[in-house]
Amino acid sequence: MIKSIFTLVILTMLFSACNNSTQTKATTSDAAAVDSSGNGWRFGVALWTFHTMNFPESLAKVDSAGVDYIEPNTFHSAGPELKDSMLGQLSYDGIEKVKAMISGRGLKTESIYVNGDTTLASWVRQFELAKQFGVKFITTEPPVSMWNTVDSLAGVYGIKVAIHEHWKGVSAYWHPDSVLAAIKDHPNFGACADLGHWPKSGIEPLEAVKKLSGHIIGVHFKDIAAFNNPALKDVVAGKGIVNFPGILKELKTQQFNGNIYIERDSTEPAGNLPSVIETVNYYNGLMQKLQ
Repeated sequence: MIKSIFTLVILTMLFSACNNSTQTKATTSDAAAVDSSGNGWRFGVALWTFHTMNFPESLAKVDSAGVDYIEPNTFHSAGPELKDSMLGQLSYDGIEKVKAMISGRGLKTESIYVNGDTTLASWVRQFELAKQFGVKFITTEPPVSMWNTVDSLAGVYGIKVAIHEHWKGVSAYWHPDSVLAAIKDHPNFGACADLGHWPKSGIEPLEAVKKLSGHIIGVHFKDIAAFNNPALKDVVAGKGIVNFPGILKELKTQQFNGNIYIERDSTEPAGNLPSVIETVNYYNGLMQKLQ
Protein backbone atom coordinates (compact mmCIF):
# COMPACT_ATOMS: atom_id res chain seq x y z
CA MET A 1 0.00 0.00 0.00
CA ILE A 2 2.71 2.49 1.01
CA LYS A 3 4.68 1.61 -2.13
CA SER A 4 1.66 2.38 -4.30
CA ILE A 5 1.14 5.68 -2.47
CA PHE A 6 4.69 6.77 -3.15
CA THR A 7 4.46 5.70 -6.79
CA LEU A 8 1.31 7.76 -7.30
CA VAL A 9 2.76 10.77 -5.47
CA ILE A 10 6.03 10.72 -7.40
CA LEU A 11 4.16 10.53 -10.72
CA THR A 12 1.93 13.41 -9.63
CA MET A 13 4.89 15.52 -8.56
CA LEU A 14 6.73 14.86 -11.82
CA PHE A 15 3.67 15.95 -13.76
CA SER A 16 3.31 19.08 -11.65
CA ALA A 17 6.97 19.95 -12.14
CA CYS A 18 6.28 20.53 -15.83
CA ASN A 19 4.02 23.44 -14.84
CA ASN A 20 5.92 24.55 -11.79
CA SER A 21 6.20 28.23 -10.92
CA THR A 22 8.61 30.06 -8.65
CA GLN A 23 7.33 30.38 -5.10
CA THR A 24 8.64 32.71 -2.46
CA LYS A 25 8.80 31.63 1.16
CA ALA A 26 7.08 33.83 3.68
CA THR A 27 9.28 35.89 5.89
CA THR A 28 8.91 35.95 9.66
CA SER A 29 8.45 39.69 10.15
CA ASP A 30 5.19 41.04 11.56
CA ALA A 31 4.05 44.61 11.05
CA ALA A 32 1.19 44.71 13.54
CA ALA A 33 1.97 41.92 15.98
CA VAL A 34 4.35 42.68 18.81
CA ASP A 35 6.62 39.69 19.37
CA SER A 36 8.35 39.73 22.75
CA SER A 37 8.69 35.94 22.77
CA GLY A 38 12.00 35.88 20.98
CA ASN A 39 10.77 32.94 18.92
CA GLY A 40 9.43 34.70 15.84
CA TRP A 41 5.74 33.98 16.30
CA ARG A 42 3.70 34.79 13.18
CA PHE A 43 0.38 36.42 13.96
CA GLY A 44 -2.55 36.73 11.58
CA VAL A 45 -6.11 35.74 10.75
CA ALA A 46 -7.72 32.46 9.77
CA LEU A 47 -9.95 33.42 6.84
CA TRP A 48 -12.87 31.40 8.20
CA THR A 49 -13.30 34.58 10.29
CA PHE A 50 -14.73 36.20 7.14
CA HIS A 51 -16.65 33.19 5.83
CA THR A 52 -19.74 35.24 4.95
CA MET A 53 -17.84 37.07 2.21
CA ASN A 54 -15.76 35.93 -0.74
CA PHE A 55 -11.99 35.56 -0.81
CA PRO A 56 -10.96 38.97 -2.22
CA GLU A 57 -13.37 40.69 0.17
CA SER A 58 -11.88 38.79 3.11
CA LEU A 59 -8.37 39.80 2.06
CA ALA A 60 -9.43 43.44 2.11
CA LYS A 61 -10.68 42.98 5.69
CA VAL A 62 -7.42 41.37 6.80
CA ASP A 63 -5.48 44.17 5.13
CA SER A 64 -7.52 46.69 7.11
CA ALA A 65 -6.69 44.83 10.35
CA GLY A 66 -2.98 45.42 9.79
CA VAL A 67 -1.71 41.85 10.13
CA ASP A 68 0.54 40.01 7.70
CA TYR A 69 -0.41 36.34 7.85
CA ILE A 70 -3.51 34.48 6.73
CA GLU A 71 -4.71 30.89 6.87
CA PRO A 72 -7.04 30.35 3.88
CA ASN A 73 -9.38 27.37 3.64
CA THR A 74 -10.28 25.25 0.63
CA PHE A 75 -14.04 25.82 1.04
CA HIS A 76 -13.87 29.61 0.65
CA SER A 77 -15.57 31.16 -2.39
CA ALA A 78 -12.83 32.51 -4.67
CA GLY A 79 -14.94 35.45 -5.86
CA PRO A 80 -16.65 36.49 -9.10
CA GLU A 81 -13.46 36.63 -11.19
CA LEU A 82 -13.12 32.88 -10.57
CA LYS A 83 -16.85 32.13 -10.93
CA ASP A 84 -17.28 31.85 -7.15
CA SER A 85 -15.66 28.41 -7.18
CA MET A 86 -14.30 27.12 -3.89
CA LEU A 87 -10.53 27.39 -3.57
CA GLY A 88 -10.22 23.62 -3.40
CA GLN A 89 -11.90 23.26 -6.80
CA LEU A 90 -9.72 25.72 -8.69
CA SER A 91 -7.38 24.81 -11.53
CA TYR A 92 -3.65 25.47 -11.38
CA ASP A 93 -4.18 28.84 -13.13
CA GLY A 94 -7.01 29.68 -10.74
CA ILE A 95 -4.82 29.11 -7.71
CA GLU A 96 -2.13 31.28 -9.26
CA LYS A 97 -4.69 34.10 -9.52
CA VAL A 98 -5.58 33.62 -5.85
CA LYS A 99 -1.90 33.77 -4.92
CA ALA A 100 -1.61 37.02 -6.88
CA MET A 101 -4.51 38.44 -4.85
CA ILE A 102 -2.66 37.52 -1.64
CA SER A 103 0.73 38.92 -2.68
CA GLY A 104 -0.97 42.03 -4.06
CA ARG A 105 -2.13 42.78 -0.53
CA GLY A 106 1.33 42.12 0.89
CA LEU A 107 -0.02 39.13 2.84
CA LYS A 108 1.72 35.82 3.53
CA THR A 109 0.39 32.26 3.62
CA GLU A 110 2.24 29.65 5.66
CA SER A 111 -0.69 27.26 6.16
CA ILE A 112 -4.05 26.35 4.69
CA TYR A 113 -7.05 24.54 6.13
CA VAL A 114 -7.97 21.58 3.91
CA ASN A 115 -10.66 18.90 3.81
CA GLY A 116 -9.99 15.47 2.35
CA ASP A 117 -12.22 12.43 2.15
CA THR A 118 -11.29 8.76 2.62
CA THR A 119 -9.56 8.35 -0.75
CA LEU A 120 -5.89 8.61 -1.63
CA ALA A 121 -6.66 10.75 -4.67
CA SER A 122 -8.43 13.31 -2.48
CA TRP A 123 -5.44 13.70 -0.19
CA VAL A 124 -2.99 13.89 -3.07
CA ARG A 125 -5.12 16.77 -4.33
CA GLN A 126 -4.96 18.50 -0.91
CA PHE A 127 -1.17 18.26 -0.81
CA GLU A 128 -0.80 19.36 -4.43
CA LEU A 129 -2.86 22.44 -3.65
CA ALA A 130 -0.86 23.10 -0.47
CA LYS A 131 2.38 22.70 -2.43
CA GLN A 132 1.23 25.25 -5.01
CA PHE A 133 0.42 27.72 -2.25
CA GLY A 134 3.90 27.14 -0.83
CA VAL A 135 2.73 26.50 2.74
CA LYS A 136 4.66 24.92 5.59
CA PHE A 137 1.71 22.98 6.98
CA ILE A 138 -1.91 22.08 6.43
CA THR A 139 -4.53 22.35 9.16
CA THR A 140 -7.00 19.48 8.96
CA GLU A 141 -8.82 16.61 10.64
CA PRO A 142 -7.87 13.50 8.65
CA PRO A 143 -9.99 10.33 8.95
CA VAL A 144 -8.53 8.03 11.60
CA SER A 145 -8.29 5.28 8.98
CA MET A 146 -6.06 7.53 6.83
CA TRP A 147 -3.36 8.42 9.38
CA ASN A 148 -0.62 6.37 7.75
CA THR A 149 -1.51 7.54 4.25
CA VAL A 150 -1.69 11.23 5.15
CA ASP A 151 1.54 11.04 7.15
CA SER A 152 3.31 9.38 4.20
CA LEU A 153 2.07 12.05 1.81
CA ALA A 154 3.17 14.77 4.22
CA GLY A 155 6.66 13.28 4.25
CA VAL A 156 6.87 13.17 0.46
CA TYR A 157 5.63 16.73 0.02
CA GLY A 158 7.61 18.14 2.95
CA ILE A 159 4.46 19.70 4.40
CA LYS A 160 3.50 19.15 8.05
CA VAL A 161 -0.02 18.25 9.21
CA ALA A 162 -1.54 20.23 12.11
CA ILE A 163 -4.39 18.21 13.64
CA HIS A 164 -7.31 20.54 14.35
CA GLU A 165 -9.90 19.98 17.07
CA HIS A 166 -13.63 20.50 16.88
CA TRP A 167 -15.76 19.54 19.84
CA LYS A 168 -17.00 16.24 21.26
CA GLY A 169 -19.57 14.51 19.05
CA VAL A 170 -18.31 16.33 15.95
CA SER A 171 -14.60 15.50 15.83
CA ALA A 172 -12.44 12.48 16.59
CA TYR A 173 -9.90 14.99 17.91
CA TRP A 174 -11.96 16.77 20.57
CA HIS A 175 -9.60 15.66 23.38
CA PRO A 176 -5.84 16.36 23.43
CA ASP A 177 -5.27 12.65 24.09
CA SER A 178 -6.85 11.83 20.73
CA VAL A 179 -4.55 14.35 19.04
CA LEU A 180 -1.57 12.72 20.75
CA ALA A 181 -2.79 9.32 19.54
CA ALA A 182 -2.73 10.60 15.96
CA ILE A 183 0.72 12.13 16.39
CA LYS A 184 2.23 8.93 17.83
CA ASP A 185 4.34 7.13 15.21
CA HIS A 186 3.44 9.79 12.62
CA PRO A 187 6.47 12.09 12.48
CA ASN A 188 4.83 14.60 10.12
CA PHE A 189 1.85 15.23 12.41
CA GLY A 190 1.54 18.04 14.94
CA ALA A 191 -1.32 20.00 16.49
CA CYS A 192 -3.34 23.11 15.75
CA ALA A 193 -4.49 24.25 19.17
CA ASP A 194 -8.02 25.64 18.82
CA LEU A 195 -8.39 27.47 22.10
CA GLY A 196 -12.10 28.23 21.74
CA HIS A 197 -13.25 24.75 20.73
CA TRP A 198 -11.77 22.77 23.62
CA PRO A 199 -14.03 24.35 26.29
CA LYS A 200 -17.10 23.11 24.40
CA SER A 201 -15.97 19.61 25.38
CA GLY A 202 -15.11 20.60 28.94
CA ILE A 203 -11.37 20.80 28.21
CA GLU A 204 -9.37 23.56 29.89
CA PRO A 205 -7.34 25.12 27.05
CA LEU A 206 -4.23 25.84 29.11
CA GLU A 207 -4.08 22.22 30.29
CA ALA A 208 -4.56 21.01 26.71
CA VAL A 209 -1.71 23.23 25.51
CA LYS A 210 0.51 21.80 28.25
CA LYS A 211 -0.43 18.27 27.26
CA LEU A 212 0.51 18.93 23.63
CA SER A 213 3.88 20.42 24.55
CA GLY A 214 6.38 20.10 21.72
CA HIS A 215 3.73 19.23 19.15
CA ILE A 216 1.91 22.53 18.52
CA ILE A 217 2.44 23.91 15.03
CA GLY A 218 -0.36 26.48 14.93
CA VAL A 219 -2.89 28.13 17.23
CA HIS A 220 -6.44 29.34 16.59
CA PHE A 221 -6.80 32.36 18.87
CA LYS A 222 -10.42 32.15 19.93
CA ASP A 223 -12.44 32.66 23.12
CA ILE A 224 -15.77 31.37 24.46
CA ALA A 225 -18.07 32.34 27.30
CA ALA A 226 -18.48 29.02 29.14
CA PHE A 227 -17.49 25.37 29.37
CA ASN A 228 -19.49 22.32 28.27
CA ASN A 229 -21.88 24.02 25.85
CA PRO A 230 -21.29 23.03 22.20
CA ALA A 231 -24.09 25.32 21.09
CA LEU A 232 -22.17 28.45 22.10
CA LYS A 233 -20.52 30.64 19.52
CA ASP A 234 -17.19 32.28 20.27
CA VAL A 235 -16.75 35.70 21.86
CA VAL A 236 -14.10 38.37 21.34
CA ALA A 237 -10.74 37.20 22.72
CA GLY A 238 -10.24 38.29 26.32
CA LYS A 239 -13.95 38.43 27.11
CA GLY A 240 -14.50 34.75 27.81
CA ILE A 241 -12.98 31.98 29.91
CA VAL A 242 -9.77 31.25 27.96
CA ASN A 243 -6.62 32.08 29.94
CA PHE A 244 -4.66 33.77 27.14
CA PRO A 245 -1.88 35.23 29.34
CA GLY A 246 -1.23 31.77 30.78
CA ILE A 247 -1.32 30.12 27.36
CA LEU A 248 1.11 32.58 25.76
CA LYS A 249 3.45 32.15 28.72
CA GLU A 250 3.21 28.36 28.32
CA LEU A 251 3.87 28.59 24.57
CA LYS A 252 6.98 30.64 25.29
CA THR A 253 8.10 28.03 27.83
CA GLN A 254 7.60 25.33 25.20
CA GLN A 255 9.69 27.38 22.73
CA PHE A 256 6.78 27.38 20.30
CA ASN A 257 7.79 29.12 17.07
CA GLY A 258 4.72 28.76 14.88
CA ASN A 259 1.66 30.63 13.69
CA ILE A 260 -1.13 32.16 15.75
CA TYR A 261 -4.34 33.04 13.93
CA ILE A 262 -7.32 35.04 15.13
CA GLU A 263 -10.44 33.05 14.27
CA ARG A 264 -14.09 33.94 14.67
CA ASP A 265 -17.00 31.55 14.18
CA SER A 266 -19.55 34.19 15.11
CA THR A 267 -20.59 36.87 12.66
CA GLU A 268 -21.30 40.31 14.12
CA PRO A 269 -23.88 42.67 12.60
CA ALA A 270 -21.14 45.04 11.43
CA GLY A 271 -18.93 42.19 10.24
CA ASN A 272 -15.99 40.75 12.16
CA LEU A 273 -13.41 43.39 11.27
CA PRO A 274 -13.95 45.52 14.44
CA SER A 275 -13.53 42.47 16.69
CA VAL A 276 -10.44 41.37 14.74
CA ILE A 277 -8.85 44.79 15.24
CA GLU A 278 -9.81 44.63 18.92
CA THR A 279 -8.16 41.20 19.16
CA VAL A 280 -4.98 42.45 17.45
CA ASN A 281 -4.74 45.18 20.08
CA TYR A 282 -5.46 42.69 22.87
CA TYR A 283 -2.78 40.32 21.60
CA ASN A 284 -0.26 43.15 21.27
CA GLY A 285 -0.93 44.16 24.86
CA LEU A 286 -0.38 40.60 26.07
CA MET A 287 2.82 40.26 24.08
CA GLN A 288 4.23 43.49 25.52
CA LYS A 289 3.81 41.98 28.99
CA LEU A 290 5.31 38.62 27.99
CA GLN A 291 8.93 39.02 29.09
